Amino acid sequence: MRTIRSIRDAVALVLLGAIGAVPAVAQTYTIQPEHTYPGFEAPHLGISWWRGKFLKTAGTVTLDRERKTGSLSIEIDAASLDFGHQKMNEHARSPDFFDVAKYPTITFKGATMRYSGDTPAEVDGELTLLGRTRPLTLRIESFRCITHPLYKREICGADVRGGFNRRDFGMTRSASDEAAGQVRLVIQVEALRDE
Repeated sequence: MRTIRSIRDAVALVLLGAIGAVPAVAQTYTIQPEHTYPGFEAPHLGISWWRGKFLKTAGTVTLDRERKTGSLSIEIDAASLDFGHQKMNEHARSPDFFDVAKYPTITFKGATMRYSGDTPAEVDGELTLLGRTRPLTLRIESFRCITHPLYKREICGADVRGGFNRRDFGMTRSASDEAAGQVRLVIQVEALRDE
């Protein structure tokens, strides 16, 4: 009887060990477009900073909390930009700036995520704008996950910041020097864990 029990206990330990050895799986979250608005700030005539945002986005976030890695993929409808000023919107969509007829999509693909403790803190990736791709690092300045009250699934939100010079992407109109080409990014994002 003791031998049978010992064999059963040994088998249980082996099974528990095998379960523990299963590699952690990254979780995928779908960006919620109605709660995600990439915003930007850019100098206007060197006298003020104009602020705008994009109203249509899509994408995914992956998080592997065990390995402290992750990735981010976001696609932005360039024509959805909004300054809150119709003439400015029309001019910004023209070939002088975003040239949305020729380049309808802006993308960011972040393949390297770094953590601070247990929290995502930065993601290195590539921004594609006006057909040109350049490296870009985004800082995750706040990050929090809760159970969504309606969907009963985990939802995570973050405030993300970064910056680049639009001249590097060929957007040189009204950007005669380095300072005039600066663009600040301020992004609010929420993403719901996939079922």
